[in-house]
Amino acid sequence: MARRKVKDNPNLERDMSSRAIINTNKNAIVKRRERIAKDKAKEAEFEQMKSEIEELKKIVKKLSK
Repeated sequence: MARRKVKDNPNLERDMSSRAIINTNKNAIVKRRERIAKDKAKEAEFEQMKSEIEELKKIVKKLSK
């Protein structure tokens, strides 16, 4: 698998057989994956809070009758 450095970016290489651009900066890849995981966790927490608020609304509505 032959690779060639991408001009003006030392962290990228082009795979000459598939023409794909490959990020060779392992730290950046790890940080990106961590950021994605944190974003997913925040989104899940947000959805849980929305669900709990809806449940509380139903309880309040039921109690106010």
